[in-house]
Amino acid sequence: MSITINNINKKYGNQQALSNISFSLKKGEIVGFLGPNGAGKSTLIKIICCYLSQDNGQVEVCNIDTQKQDLLVKSKIGYLPEQNPLYLEMYIQEYLYFIGGIYKVKKLKKRISEIINKTGLNSEKKKKIRELSKGFKQRVGLAAALIHNPEILILDEPTTGLDPNQLVEIRNLIKEVGKEKTVLLSTHIMQEVDKMCNRVIIINKGKIVDDRLISNLKENNIDLEKHFRKLTS
Repeated sequence: MSITINNINKKYGNQQALSNISFSLKKGEIVGFLGPNGAGKSTLIKIICCYLSQDNGQVEVCNIDTQKQDLLVKSKIGYLPEQNPLYLEMYIQEYLYFIGGIYKVKKLKKRISEIINKTGLNSEKKKKIRELSKGFKQRVGLAAALIHNPEILILDEPTTGLDPNQLVEIRNLIKEVGKEKTVLLSTHIMQEVDKMCNRVIIINKGKIVDDRLISNLKENNIDLEKHFRKLTS
């Protein structure tokens, strides 16, 4: 399995943020991670990415314990947070050289050329990041998340604020990436889960309330948005 989560608990003071969370993800899955604000999505993502420690339970990424080898785990993950942390005064290629250098990517010039092609940045590659539209800034964020060829891609609200054309392009890019990697997509946009994901995990008040294939919802004529509202109301 790419990610295995066993009985994760996390408290902030007296507030139980996560309660006995368990699931696993395998290569080639694009999994939608849904939940209302405050449900525990961001907390769990931070634990998987080794930015936060759980109180108890175990997380393994590519069979590596996140609490024992956090740097190795981070090398296996590409993460695009909701607030895309770009250096706006850098040129696109300059920024990717910087990120690639942090990950010690071999043959970096060749890899940057590959990832610019893959993310559709060729037409903009000589621009500074501040000159780009939001859609192209998201592409730069994805390029940075993919530069070290991670096995797992974690995306937090990657399509928020995009216009319809940008949304379709980013959606297609994520689906293409998902053919060879594990993708965990945190979002509140039901249509994105329906269009991109083959599985959905719903979390509410720190607990997993549903975990099933999208095909199962469709076979049973279950509307995802109504189902979500029922489970999280």
